[in-house]
Amino acid sequence: MPTNGATLPSARPDLDPLADPDWQEPEPPAERLSWLRLSFLILVVAALGGGGTLGVLHFRDTAGPTAKSWAVPYVDVTLTPTFEFQDPAVNPANDVALAFVVADPKDRCAPSWGGAYTPDEAAASLELDRRISQLRAGGGNIMLSLGGLTNTELAVACTDQAKLTDAYRQLVNRYELDTLDLDIEGTALADQASLKRRAIALADLQAERTKAGKPLTVWLTVPVSPEGLTADGINAVRATLENGVQLRGVNVMTMDYGSEKGSAPDMLELSTRALEATHKQLTDLYLRLGVQLTSPQVWSRIGATPMIGQNDVDAERFTVADAQGLATFAVDNGLGRVSMWSLNRDAECRGTFTNVVVHSNTCSGVDQDALAFSRVFAGLPGSAVGSAGRDSIAIPDQQTIVDDPKTSPYPVWRLKAQYVTGYKVVWQSVVYEAKWTNQGSDPSEAGDSTTPNPWTVIGPVSPTEEAPRPTPTVTGVKAGWDPERVYAHGDRVLFDDLPYEARWSTKGDAPSTEFPTTPDDPWEPLFNVPGEPVTG
Repeated sequence: MPTNGATLPSARPDLDPLADPDWQEPEPPAERLSWLRLSFLILVVAALGGGGTLGVLHFRDTAGPTAKSWAVPYVDVTLTPTFEFQDPAVNPANDVALAFVVADPKDRCAPSWGGAYTPDEAAASLELDRRISQLRAGGGNIMLSLGGLTNTELAVACTDQAKLTDAYRQLVNRYELDTLDLDIEGTALADQASLKRRAIALADLQAERTKAGKPLTVWLTVPVSPEGLTADGINAVRATLENGVQLRGVNVMTMDYGSEKGSAPDMLELSTRALEATHKQLTDLYLRLGVQLTSPQVWSRIGATPMIGQNDVDAERFTVADAQGLATFAVDNGLGRVSMWSLNRDAECRGTFTNVVVHSNTCSGVDQDALAFSRVFAGLPGSAVGSAGRDSIAIPDQQTIVDDPKTSPYPVWRLKAQYVTGYKVVWQSVVYEAKWTNQGSDPSEAGDSTTPNPWTVIGPVSPTEEAPRPTPTVTGVKAGWDPERVYAHGDRVLFDDLPYEARWSTKGDAPSTEFPTTPDDPWEPLFNVPGEPVTG
């Protein structure tokens, strides 16, 4: 997320209200009938004959895919003025994501709120524990978010595996958590050692909680572009899964796309593009790991978090209308989660800001009613439990998957073979296509920003598929290969009923039945193999 709030001075002047002499605190939430409540009222009267709120909830809960989107907006805990998330009068959301827990600057293996408060200090100075209890008493709950863009996440700071696991355990126990959110961005996203430490700690903690009958759900929050996750982002997800975390889903930050100044981008369109690209990437990633998910299953494992109002990028403004469009997209596709950054900002800025870009932690910088964004997303039908909360996928051991050349629709991938652009192979029951000429690159492995994977996922091998026969490109070859004969360059033979031509003089070297053949094989196939690119 863009910032970690604070009682401390802002690291960025453009996000510090004190840096602008015209800055004023946003108006407190007004008690008014929002457009959302009004539309709900009309719907009830017209369609349900005055059936009340329960009728509206039933209408929403029975629409769209089975997986219902869970609304869980972020609250910047250490930001002043304190946002009273526990008060229904100022928070329409039932559940909230409290941000951010980071490493204590004085003790790198101890958790702190924003680097400013220990958990005990937050309880005393911010009444945090009491406010959480009040929210829960009213039927709500919290998710704890660790990391963020500023400060240092525990797994990056703490290199002692046992102490890191204990730090996470302290948080889960103290706040009685059933959901953790790991916000990984900036340099932490490419920190391979911390990715592994974090995953091992979370996997161990999940195992402990499951044994105790109190399962722990884990979300991973990462940056995204309209083209999807970065290579480092995909690798972070993969590292989390491969090191044993039962990952509930991947929450992408649909914000700060880097649009040029004055470009007026369509933020809803950019966000839906980013989500669709993420859907394709996660489908591919799970396939590479040996898991085939349906499209709705993948959607239920994706979350979206826009930065409401003015983004850090001057040209980008996410409006209330954009929020309405995203909420519709979430319900239509069965998105597992929708958050927003942040409840603290869900009010119109006051002062002399006409036609001026306003970056603020406590107001949105766009025209809106107070809490307009919160009310849009609070109308989503999901919850923290069930299909939107605890469902996760175990990653099987890839080593148990053995491809059978007799049933594979394309050649089985080989380490020493050279593949040209467009060549298709089967590896661990998944079909891949070469994006460029390569050799020795495992199709199922993760790429990164420096060495991207040269293979793209096409899809899983069907259980009913069979290996098709190659198609000969010549006729008239009738002599079978003889291991005792010396063959000269250009001689042709049949082997396994397929024609080959000698590349040079050879004796006793049988033509290869593994395709593509290597350059040092003495026999050149005179037939087209399924998977080879079609040439003009």
